Amino acid sequence: MIQLTENAVKQIKRIREDEKVAEAEGGLRIAVVGGGCSGLSYKLDFTKDTQPMDKVFEQDGVRIFIDPKSFLYVRGLTLDYQGGLNGTGFTFQNPNAAKSCGCGTSFAV
Repeated sequence: MIQLTENAVKQIKRIREDEKVAEAEGGLRIAVVGGGCSGLSYKLDFTKDTQPMDKVFEQDGVRIFIDPKSFLYVRGLTLDYQGGLNGTGFTFQNPNAAKSCGCGTSFAV
């Protein structure tokens, strides 16, 4: 299961609107890729199609797609959006991460 905070839902919808991505055209893909300070990094992308083995979640009109390999690393993830003096952007609260880098976009298990 993947959770989205209210702020994350609002920001995803705002970006989708700004980029003129229709709701029916797909969703947000969350992936884990190699790299970053801690070894693994999160990648967010809008995509129109799911892949045959994708895990699909929907919350408040936002669809999330995750490939099976990435899902092993992000199961239980909460995606949030923070805006403020310490920076603006998506934050990842991942119960599977043993450590994270200071910027919060890479992690290790």
